[in-house]
Amino acid sequence: MTDTVFFRPDGGWVGDVIPFQRDGVFHLWYLFDDREVPKNGMPWHLVTTTDFVHFEDRGLAVPSGGPDAEDFNVYTGSVVIDDDGVAHLFSTAQNPTRRGADGRPLQLVAHAVSTTGLEGWVKHPELTVGAPEGYETGDWRDPFVFRDGDRWRMLVAARHSDGPERRRGTIAQLTSTDLDSWIPVEPFWDPRRYIAHECPDVFRWGEWWYLVYSEFSDAFCTRYRIARSLDGPWLAPDDDTVDARSFYAAKTVERDGRRFFVGWIATREGHADDGAWQWAGTMSTLEATQRADGTLAFHLPDEFLGSFTVPLASGVPVPARLDGADRFVQHIGDADLPDTYLLTAEFDIADGAEEVGILLRATADGEEGGAIRLEPRRHRAVFDRWPRTRTGDEQWQISGDVPFVLERPCPLPAGRHRVEVVVSGDILVAVVDRRVALSTRLYRRAGERVGVFVNGGAADLVSLEIRTRP
Repeated sequence: MTDTVFFRPDGGWVGDVIPFQRDGVFHLWYLFDDREVPKNGMPWHLVTTTDFVHFEDRGLAVPSGGPDAEDFNVYTGSVVIDDDGVAHLFSTAQNPTRRGADGRPLQLVAHAVSTTGLEGWVKHPELTVGAPEGYETGDWRDPFVFRDGDRWRMLVAARHSDGPERRRGTIAQLTSTDLDSWIPVEPFWDPRRYIAHECPDVFRWGEWWYLVYSEFSDAFCTRYRIARSLDGPWLAPDDDTVDARSFYAAKTVERDGRRFFVGWIATREGHADDGAWQWAGTMSTLEATQRADGTLAFHLPDEFLGSFTVPLASGVPVPARLDGADRFVQHIGDADLPDTYLLTAEFDIADGAEEVGILLRATADGEEGGAIRLEPRRHRAVFDRWPRTRTGDEQWQISGDVPFVLERPCPLPAGRHRVEVVVSGDILVAVVDRRVALSTRLYRRAGERVGVFVNGGAADLVSLEIRTRP
């Protein structure tokens, strides 16, 4: 059993997670990416936990079928248990040497079973399901199976075989009474807007149904829709995203009426802040809270936050008035902080304030570092860093020519707001008011200080607490 902040296996990275809960234990299968070239086939590995703090790495769970098998790569899927207690595992089978009718590597839905609990999976290639007519054979993946009365439904991330190239994405649907034979029916959701809707996930919570999917487009983020029934219509909340684009492929699991979204925080190429985002990374979990109108708020699980028990001094004066009606005002701490910590700050933001925020991994003068910036006038929270990496000799020639790195919609009326930030190595996860999450990477460590600031307006720093793990 290992006590880790964000789980990552030895020798590899976490791809899409397939979460399942049984007898209070979360079974988190995931695509194990060793990033070896040439590829040697992708398997499922398994890690278990009861609290998202202590993890048991169970290692290989579903192996690659080998270079000649249809499941050389075992990609995303789901697990269910039938009425006889038999566990069924559905996954995506892909082999780059096998081409479909569209000329792309064929994707299939594979089936395995276990009669000994949730291990010892026996594959049944005779039950493999391919894309029916009308769908691209190279996009038929991420099967999600769930019970609906006396039948089973299977949702599949798919693409129509006709229509505008970048708008063929759909969530296809099949039904079954025995989990072995599947009949294609009308798509579950067919917006005709995106390239694909990966890792579909459906659950009911009270009077609402939820559809979770990861948008495979230039947005590249996990979103959700709500409906009063499985027949839709699937409505988009004002903020339909779970996190920023760096937290991807989140699928959900429930225990004791609580709903958890488990995904991965992407790495960046070259371990550089302006490197291209990469597929796979480090496992991370957010918990959802349901509001009266069916929309969801997201925060870090309390068990996770509660594992930070050792207080640290920051040297930032508290309480403190930050008054910068027409200028930038900051308070920088005088203590270097460790590799891992939880920072919790409460601000009382005055009406009309432009920017209020927290500096992280900053230099002693605040000139360099990362920042979580609350922007009440724009109703958003952003992650930023300064300075940006230059791409030329001139000051204005910088990477990511945008006024911030990542943003999240965030209501910030005048008054008190709570910000929780977990920093661990190059990972940073911020949560505002236990409703808006923003996960990212901050590779460059200009310094080890924290600070607070205001730009254009006023705010009171009411409290600031920093804790680390024993």
